[in-house]
Amino acid sequence: MRGSAEHDALVRHLLEYSVKRGTFTLKSGRVSSWFIDSKQTICRPEGIVLIADLALPLIDDDVTAIGGLTLGADPVAYGIAAIGATRGRRLRSFTIRKEAKDHGIEGRLAGPLLPGDRVVVTEDTVTRGTSLLEAARVVRELGAEPVMALAVVDRGGTCAAMAAAEGIRFEALVTAPELGFDYEGG
Repeated sequence: MRGSAEHDALVRHLLEYSVKRGTFTLKSGRVSSWFIDSKQTICRPEGIVLIADLALPLIDDDVTAIGGLTLGADPVAYGIAAIGATRGRRLRSFTIRKEAKDHGIEGRLAGPLLPGDRVVVTEDTVTRGTSLLEAARVVRELGAEPVMALAVVDRGGTCAAMAAAEGIRFEALVTAPELGFDYEGG
């Protein structure tokens, strides 16, 4: 997929709508010369179609659900599931809340994640991968199996190793170097 017309179009879209240059303090507290608000791409129809075009071939046929920690995963999971359904690929989408409602671990779940599901956990942008791995842990606690972690953008370069340590395959549709920046992991 790297170097494909779809991949190149997604990189261009991210650079046009999502990447900002300047001085930014990241969630980790570190300062960066660039910031990416990938929802500016994900929430545009042509952006989510490009994302689904690249993501769906990466998702194994036995995967039954896609989701992750709100808010970063929501538009990615819902968009890929919806577009996949129009192409004969049925994936249920779900959200993991950051905090439980009233009823224990299941209170963190919104949507149809079922015990035994094989799951893609997703996120819009990862630097360290903590949201992806938190979602994977909750998915396991709910009796499903996270088999893949999918990020639209990997700005950190460390998530693949962290996911592998948890027995999860990691895929990023676009990396920081492909956007013209060094990785900023940590």
